[in-house]
Amino acid sequence: MPSSVRVVVVDDTDHVREMLSSMLALDGFNVVGEARSGEEAIGLVGDKKPDVVVMDYSMPGMDGLEATRQIRSAMPKQSIILYTAYVDDTLKKAASEAGAALVVGKVEGLETLERSISELCMQLASE
Repeated sequence: MPSSVRVVVVDDTDHVREMLSSMLALDGFNVVGEARSGEEAIGLVGDKKPDVVVMDYSMPGMDGLEATRQIRSAMPKQSIILYTAYVDDTLKKAASEAGAALVVGKVEGLETLERSISELCMQLASE
């Protein structure tokens, strides 16, 4: 399934974004775009129409929650995973209210993120 899954990666830290994109691509996901800010992500997601957006939470300017709100407002069915260094119940609640499908901690690792992307796409396919 991964090779058919179109992913956009959003992270303001160049090496994190590039590493994440490279690892997802190596594992068979189709990384169709990268953005370094929430503002950039909005236009890119509208243009690329990915299956899943992997969105960093903490970014200067527009954070991942606000970018998620704006993307979901324009594209209500867009699946977004908030990918963040620190996860707590308050952030999970805020992410859910913003429209994120899942919150995955960076400390949980790439394997957890990849599994989450695949599971989310399977759920979407069955709807």
